[in-house]
Amino acid sequence: MLKRGFLSLLLAAFLLPNALLAADDPFVGEWKLNPSKSKIVDVMKVGSLGGNKYTFSDNGSGPETIVADGTDQRGISGTTFSFTVEGPDTWKVVRKKDGRVLLIAIWNLSKDGNTLNDDFTSFGQDGSSSSFTSVYKRTAGGSGFSDTWVSTVVTSVEMLHVQPYQADGLSFLDDLEGLTISVRFDGKDYPIMGPSSVPGFVSSARRVNALNLELTDKYKGSHVDTRDIELSSDLKTLTMTVHTSDSSAPNVLVFERQ
Repeated sequence: MLKRGFLSLLLAAFLLPNALLAADDPFVGEWKLNPSKSKIVDVMKVGSLGGNKYTFSDNGSGPETIVADGTDQRGISGTTFSFTVEGPDTWKVVRKKDGRVLLIAIWNLSKDGNTLNDDFTSFGQDGSSSSFTSVYKRTAGGSGFSDTWVSTVVTSVEMLHVQPYQADGLSFLDDLEGLTISVRFDGKDYPIMGPSSVPGFVSSARRVNALNLELTDKYKGSHVDTRDIELSSDLKTLTMTVHTSDSSAPNVLVFERQ
């Protein structure tokens, strides 16, 4: 569920013999997501295999097959996954890795069955948590929780921390996604770290121009997404447009400097 996603103005590399020192980089700072200006397209698919057995995929990951009996079962990327039916219109979803809880999601169906509210909480390595709510609409005419669900409503409070990395690089720490991307702008692949990452998940970076940067994420050599990052001329707004390999509609995240 990963739902989810960074950078700032740099004097263009072609104007300077070398990039500015990372400590002086105007991208460095604390950035808070503005949900009202952001658009995140999240596609979640739940399929029924009969009885209490289901398939689950999120934004192209999976599918995972799971019995909705509340037990921890094998999931993707070395995780365990559980579905608990807490009522006819309420499910609880928990994902763990090495016994540690990564996320808890409470799904609630509306009375007419056409809307799914996802109250989602992710947990960092230190136990800190970040919560948000997504609202999904039914799109494929299924019943109950089984369907293709699409959400474009963002109500999260997400912080993006941009810090210096080595002499001329940057680190992007996303509290909500549980990911840290530390890169130099040399086109090389750097491992993506954090509790939500998996081995083989890497990112490379380049400077496009004075106001734009580009990150390319890959998993075991296959393209996952490209993040176009633009800083406003007053250095107060950072806009990240994420183009994923499995979606024609990009996600747009607008952050404001704190």
